[in-house]
Amino acid sequence: MTSTNAPVLDIQNLTVDFDTPTGTIAAVRGVDMHVGAGETVAIVGESGSGKSQAMMAAMGLLAANGRAGGRVTYDGADLLNLPLAKLNTLRGRKITMIFQEPMTSLDPLYTIGRQLAEPMVVHGGLSWKAAKTRALELLKLVNIPDPDRKIKAYPYEMSGGQRQRVMIAMALANDPDVLIADEPTTALDVTTQAQILQLLADLQKRLGMAVMFITHDLGIVRRIADRVYVMKSGDVVESGETDRIFTSPEHPYTRMLLDAEPTGAKPPVPAASPPLLEAQKVGVAFSVDAGLFKPRHELKAVDGVSFALRRGQTLGIVGESGSGKSTLGRAVLNLLPATGRVVYNGDVISGKSRAHMQALRRHLQLVFQDPFGSLSPRLTVGQIVSEGLLVHEPQLSAADRDARACQALEEVALDPAMRNRYPHEFSGGQRQRIAIARTMVLKPDLVVLDEPTSALDRTIQKQIVELLRDLQAAHELTYLFISHDLAVVRALADTVMVMKQGKVIEAGPTDVIFQSPRDDYTRELIGAAMLTQSQMMATG
Repeated sequence: MTSTNAPVLDIQNLTVDFDTPTGTIAAVRGVDMHVGAGETVAIVGESGSGKSQAMMAAMGLLAANGRAGGRVTYDGADLLNLPLAKLNTLRGRKITMIFQEPMTSLDPLYTIGRQLAEPMVVHGGLSWKAAKTRALELLKLVNIPDPDRKIKAYPYEMSGGQRQRVMIAMALANDPDVLIADEPTTALDVTTQAQILQLLADLQKRLGMAVMFITHDLGIVRRIADRVYVMKSGDVVESGETDRIFTSPEHPYTRMLLDAEPTGAKPPVPAASPPLLEAQKVGVAFSVDAGLFKPRHELKAVDGVSFALRRGQTLGIVGESGSGKSTLGRAVLNLLPATGRVVYNGDVISGKSRAHMQALRRHLQLVFQDPFGSLSPRLTVGQIVSEGLLVHEPQLSAADRDARACQALEEVALDPAMRNRYPHEFSGGQRQRIAIARTMVLKPDLVVLDEPTSALDRTIQKQIVELLRDLQAAHELTYLFISHDLAVVRALADTVMVMKQGKVIEAGPTDVIFQSPRDDYTRELIGAAMLTQSQMMATG
């Protein structure tokens, strides 16, 4: 619903500057924004565009070296000039914020109930007893299953979607007027994402909140937003009604964002391509603690999964969080105990010793979801990329290793001159290219890609998809591509396997799965991703 009321939150000529050892960085350059009661406004742009910093400044949450200027008006008061004590009476009560990664926002040492109750005690003046009663009501409001038990749980005992629901409950605890949501669905699978978005819409309608939604996902924007602000390099380059932005974008940058959906389809593998990998009834089970005085029980994370891959082929594995797809990828690489049989290039590798596997590791590589977490902060990029050569090609000289690292960096479109820098000096997309270069330097046969694009902007996703396709064509690589992003899977995969609760629900050629899914769960995944027939044809 588009609000015709006066703005609840009005941002005028907002600037954000950061003082650094090399000078002042202007992160936000005089932007104007506003949101009305019951209205949803989206702020979109690539990483580094300033969208999150603008909202952090409005909340008074900038880092110590940050400075904000301009005006941020709520209820007649300029938030930028309020004394901290007065600002604290508004934050968490009248203006609240949901952050992108709930696991880092929730305290691992306190129960969910304690963390929900605290802001109601601090900001709402409730007693602890009343706050805990209200906390239970909030868990029910955001549809947390088994709320009486989950209120006593710790964050690590909940799924990503459940943790995000807790963050929403925490933000709504004191019935705020303004809710700022900073990429709250980025790391969630498509069905959980759809549930969270529907929950926010229902709660907004019920409570009449103003919502400012920060995201790089334009599919979400079109679905939920009344108006859009497009940011680039600290400036608002375009704004307007959502329908107008999508149907008649005026700025070239807006048009570029709208065109950033991964496109095309992978050429088919030649019929004569030899088999490379075969998995037969692979299973992985974990022993789970059921609680005090209760016997441990077995959880089947992967349950009898079989598939075959030919050289140069890509198998896309999709499913919700907890479906077993990442566990399957690690089991195939013999990185955790599993039952069943895995054959690589005619050699049975399942159950083989670490010593036996070491000789094969260079041919069987893994790229992780979080490139920052998987790259050592103590090594330069050149050392990271060439590290595997020390193990698998020890005869190479330091100069030879450096040359191979330079070659690998060039292949992923990074300047080899940057190899003496450290990972923190690169963007998210650049770090993912470094992670891919670390894999490619060993010239592998099979690469398991575990959600390698989920945390990246759409424009960067498209570049990574094109890079992976180019590398595959150049080196006849075989990919096991794990993702919850169906648009990316469709652009990369020859075949798709849909997993749910450790089992394969449906499998087949990519076009068949997307155009004629047989299973209700597959249709639900595609529907949640809003991949309509016309949209899918447009990406072909």
